[in-house]
Order: sequence, then structure tokens, then C-alpha cells
Amino acid sequence: MAATAASSLQITASRRCIFSAKSIFKGNVANIGIKSLAASWANLSSACHVSSAQHFNRTFTSSPAKFDKPVTKAMSETGESKPASGLSLNLKGKRAFIAGVADDNGYGWAIAKSLAAAGAEVLLGTWVPVLNIFETSLRRGKFDESRMLPDGSLMEFAKVYPLDAVFDTPEDVPEDIKTNKRYAGSSNWTVKEVAASVKHDFGSIDILVHSLANGPEVTKPLLETSRKGYLAAISASSYSYVSLLKHFLPIINPGGSSISLTYIASERIIPGYGGGMSSAKAALESDTRVLAFEAGRKHKVRVNTISAGPLRSRAAKAIGFIDMMIDYAQENAPLQKELSADEVGNTAAFLASPLASAITGAVIYVDNGLNAMGVGVDSPLFKNLNIPKAN
Repeated sequence: MAATAASSLQITASRRCIFSAKSIFKGNVANIGIKSLAASWANLSSACHVSSAQHFNRTFTSSPAKFDKPVTKAMSETGESKPASGLSLNLKGKRAFIAGVADDNGYGWAIAKSLAAAGAEVLLGTWVPVLNIFETSLRRGKFDESRMLPDGSLMEFAKVYPLDAVFDTPEDVPEDIKTNKRYAGSSNWTVKEVAASVKHDFGSIDILVHSLANGPEVTKPLLETSRKGYLAAISASSYSYVSLLKHFLPIINPGGSSISLTYIASERIIPGYGGGMSSAKAALESDTRVLAFEAGRKHKVRVNTISAGPLRSRAAKAIGFIDMMIDYAQENAPLQKELSADEVGNTAAFLASPLASAITGAVIYVDNGLNAMGVGVDSPLFKNLNIPKAN
């Protein structure tokens, strides 16, 4: 169940997100706007404001590109004499549980910072074998730079739970896992037990995020994938979401939101993304629609998935061609820039907010528009077509 290469191909290289978890909202509102501003971290303060800041420039031989990189920019507090303008994205008083955060450079971490920036309290579920390393790194300050918020404080987690989402109940855990030293010292880490622990500790949540996947044979072509490897990919990468929602749904407050992460390989051929992972992502997207209906009717909870573009995360590097995929995306997407993790985090915050109150059962593409392309325009076949390039 480790968040291995599969979980971020969604593939992903996480740029550190810039968000505030300890915002103070006098007017109880955070504003969203879109402006082209080059702003430094020092100028960011305490609420949640989406803006274009911090130039991002990457040059390719064929097409130099220079884009503003959107980050979360905090507005100063709304004075009582100055009514707030714009749209409200305020998650203050909301609580989120994010499954699958094991370091500071994946989409799960970015989503955590985005939700925290909007005022939400954040709980994490971390794979048991890496929990100790994650908590030690957190405690020793190794993540402090990426935990830094616009107001200068560090993002905090209300609690980090051990989790292995491959197992629904204690009865499902085989003996070799129970006796594995990597699980020694941890307890109550199956999906059902974690949901019960969260209920005991906090009562309820408002946001559930599934940011995990694993395909033990992800580097194998589908025709060379074993039944065991294929089913393992499905179990860890798609059914784990069904199980999480099943067990957490009773404690998600009405009007809540659930979000997962998918990848374009669910509907397009991505050579090298094998081992049943493309099938797992297709299943995840299909399940999103069915779960949206069931969770919406029974509990008034929205269910969506974000189809994220390639990111250079530690997990994605294990597949071996993440750099090539990022270069390909930049050369061929309508927006010729590298995708950053905070752009996915911002989208998750929107989907979790009241601004997305009528959006459910949807696949939201956050990939600079690459999903819309039918051909790779960097092919020599198109060299005489005068295809526009970014300036």
C-alpha cells in the first residue's frame, strides 16, 4: 500500500505549496482573486487568496516559456469597516482527514497545506512502515521549510494516524503482516479502526482525501502483469478509496466533501504505466461517479476526483521516466509550464469548499490542459504547421 510510483504518476514532483493554516478571519472570510503579482513570502499574511505570484521560468530548446506560477497568497485581515469583496473560500471550523501523506513532496502534502490555508484542521493517515520516519522527520524539523506558511508560522497536524488502507478490518490482516517488524509498535491501523479512532478523538470530519496508490508491478506491461500484481494495484489504488469512504462516511458531516487523485492513464495509453495501474485509475473514476450518487443520496456528501498531471515526486521517480513525462507535458499541453503541486492543492481546497457545492461525480483535470490534446505537437510531423509556442 506504500505510496509508491503509482501514487504520484498521477505522477508528480511536488513544489512546496504556500499556504496558511493558522489564518485569523475577523470578517470570517477569505477572499479569492486572480491577479498577476510577483510577491515574496514575506509579504504574505493570514487569509486565503489565490493569486499569481513568483515567476516560474523554464526554457526548452524548442520553446522557451515564462509563466507566472499561481500560489496561495494571503490577504490582510478584513477590517470591520471594510466589507470583504470577492468570493469566499473559508474552511475555518472544518476538519479534514488525508490518507496517504508520507513526506513533504507529494500531492497529499500540497492538499494538506491548501486546506490548512483556508482554515481547516488537518489529520493525516500515514502508511505504517514509514510512519516512524515521517514523524521523526517532522519532529526534527526536516520539513520545516515546506511547512512554512505565509504568516511565518509552521503548519501543524492535529494528529497523525498509522494507516494501511489495503486492510479493512483486523481480521483481514495476514499473519506475516501482523508479525512484520515494520508494523511492530503500531495498532488500530486498518481502515475500520482508523475511522473509529478519528470518531473517538474528534467526533466527525468534513473532508476526506484519498492520496495513495501502489502497483507492485507498475513497470511491467499489462500483458506481463500477474494476476496477483494486477489485483494488488486495484486493491491499493482504487478499492482502498471505496473502503475509506464506506467507513468514514458515517462521521462525515452533511455537506462534506471527499476527493481522490487519478491520472490520465485511466483513459489514454501511457506506455510504462503498467502493472494494472491504468485499470486501477479507470476503476477509481468509475467508482467516483457511483459513490457520488450513493454518498450524495444517503449522506449529502460530494465525491470528486482530480486528474493531476505529472509531478516529480519521490514516488514517481521510481517508475524511471518522470522527467520525460514532464518534458512531454510542457512541450504539448496548451499551457507550456511545469505543473506544481500547489495548483492541485488549490483545486482540492475549492472542491472541499462551499464554492463547489453543486459539483459531484466529476473528474477535474489539473494538467495544464494536456488531457485535451489528441496528438503530440512536438512531433517532427508537425514542424511545418507553424504551431504557436509560448513566449
